[in-house]
Amino acid sequence: MANCIQCGRKLPGLSFGKKKCQWCLQYEAVQRGEEGDDAKQIVMPAPWVRQGTIGASLTQVLLGVNVAVFLLALAFPVIDDLGVNYGPYTLAGQWWRLATYMFLHGGFLHIAFNMWCLWDLGALCESLYGRATFAAVYLITGVAGGVASVGWRPLGATVGASGAIFGLAGALVASFYLGEFSLPRDAIRATLKRLAFFVVINVVLSGVIPGVDNACHIGGLLGGMILGALIAVVAPGRDQVAQRVGVITLVAVIVIVSAVGVIRWRGSQIRFLPEPDSRIFAQINSRARV
Repeated sequence: MANCIQCGRKLPGLSFGKKKCQWCLQYEAVQRGEEGDDAKQIVMPAPWVRQGTIGASLTQVLLGVNVAVFLLALAFPVIDDLGVNYGPYTLAGQWWRLATYMFLHGGFLHIAFNMWCLWDLGALCESLYGRATFAAVYLITGVAGGVASVGWRPLGATVGASGAIFGLAGALVASFYLGEFSLPRDAIRATLKRLAFFVVINVVLSGVIPGVDNACHIGGLLGGMILGALIAVVAPGRDQVAQRVGVITLVAVIVIVSAVGVIRWRGSQIRFLPEPDSRIFAQINSRARV
């Protein structure tokens, strides 16, 4: 089934040649004065509202996990030591750091800002893609941001969820521009304003706070745009499971190959693994946030 080019709702089956749903056609007729004020309005669900969802959303689960890990790390600092994306350790084979870093944060303001953005962008992304695809976008783009960070700053340390959050933003932008998950124009404008605000704030912070990892932001953003574009073109429908799995697998392989390339490139430049130094991780709060 095709989507309405105006609002994004699914068109009924066998709608050959039709590009707009009955709701939009009737609305336009009313705007032109061709329908009376007493005309019965067709009731159709908004395309961006999830139907039949029971329990907590994945966005809420991710937010809860981030907050829980932050509180645990305050009580047990070793969690930061084991999870931060620190180049010499990551390049030495501790690849779990490319995923664990995105659940760590460097202070109350850091996690508050990231969780606010996750709550806003995550809810919309989850409603458009569904839980499984949303989870894949979040994790893959977060890892992509970690790979970009290690490639650009091989001796740096990074924590924070905004690499993955930039990935959500990139996926949403790609979807909106390709038109497969269209929203009403007002909703699109409002969402793009939030995306622009999120990007601008991060750019401003990178100029004010030393050590903000923009390489991680860019890696996540590009990964999200690639994923969002491929999903929108190849598998816009949630029922296209095989196509979506193929797209997600392809992008995951690209990220893995990129990681292998980074370790061969940067790993050869790091001649020895430095002795563990707690000062590296003690400085995360001030210099290694994304």
